[in-house]
Amino acid sequence: MNLEVPGKFTPLINQARQVAREVFRPISRKYDLAEHEYPRELDMFASIMDGMNDGAADGGTGAGKLARSDSNGGTDNRNGINMKTVLGLTELCWGDVGLALSIPRQGLGNSAIAAAANDEQLARLGNTWAAMAITEPGAGSDSAAIRTTATEDGDHYVINGEKIYVTAGERADAVVVWATLDRNKGRAAIKSFVVEKGTPGMTVERLEKKLGIRASDTAAIRFDNCRVPKENLLGDPDISVEKGFAGAMQTFDNTRPVVAGMAIGVASAALQKTRELIALTGTDLDYHHQTWTQPAVTRELQLMEAELEAARLLTLRAAWMADNGLPNSREASIAKAKAGRVGNSITLRCVELCGSLGYSETELLEKWARDSKILDIFEGTQQIQLLIIARRLLGKSSAELK
Repeated sequence: MNLEVPGKFTPLINQARQVAREVFRPISRKYDLAEHEYPRELDMFASIMDGMNDGAADGGTGAGKLARSDSNGGTDNRNGINMKTVLGLTELCWGDVGLALSIPRQGLGNSAIAAAANDEQLARLGNTWAAMAITEPGAGSDSAAIRTTATEDGDHYVINGEKIYVTAGERADAVVVWATLDRNKGRAAIKSFVVEKGTPGMTVERLEKKLGIRASDTAAIRFDNCRVPKENLLGDPDISVEKGFAGAMQTFDNTRPVVAGMAIGVASAALQKTRELIALTGTDLDYHHQTWTQPAVTRELQLMEAELEAARLLTLRAAWMADNGLPNSREASIAKAKAGRVGNSITLRCVELCGSLGYSETELLEKWARDSKILDIFEGTQQIQLLIIARRLLGKSSAELK
């Protein structure tokens, strides 16, 4: 693996950084204070992204494009959509995490569609803004404990249950709902269904008030005899032990490196701003001294930069493996666990190092610290990632190692 960022992605990185600086940062505080208000400024940006993706010879970028390449046994060195999406979202989250999560047609549900849909579904639903509904009041990190049911009834499935913490659940055009066809058959019976906005029986119960990412709406949704056409079931409708839950797991293997990249982006923003503020005090922040002769704050900043660089390289590796068709479940969880923890610890420490400026709304440091916490929680908590890593290292199943 070449540790340098591929040169062909430089224009994308520069464009994303420009959007973060010129579009996201100026409105960041506005939508942090105006929680649940939709950021209309994102509509034009989303339209530009759609246009670029439609004409892209390399497949484009974004959540709706994430998909594992066919395996080549590692003989080629592809840098494709997964790597590109990670790099782009890293830069956008240097601007604002909540706004990055609010871009139309870039929801987690779009990643599920890309991972599990057939060709007909991709053509029909590919441009739909889709949220992801998997977490339940009684099934948080243990996705296999899903209780929402989907009962076959003629040409439809009837869905009943409740989902919580659905990012973009109110704004999105559709919700990808994970439900079980038979509770007695465990993971194998869990399938995903695209439920379009306005479908009778689907109700947004409330929007959550949150610590961070306030620009992004987070909904609780109830399904009460909600009828969904059979053709909206993603992937294979048959209950198979070998294939059961594979769509969800492949979605997470693709998106966990993306969330890791988001954590790297916000932590990078905090580190950069902290260096700028500390430099104003006249502190020497150069690297030419030995650590034991440096000011304590300089040494601490350099240690945080080293941790962040380690997380960045782990994240690029996981994305690169997906682009090259290599199994990356362990590596995706390693990247997510490392970046989520490091991102949160860095942003919090930067707040502390900057004193009153870190705690006040004069700077965005306190906001970045709040925003970063969710990146260590959603897409699988820190503890769940460590459990997945242990299973992969020890060759244990979920039933053998809980």
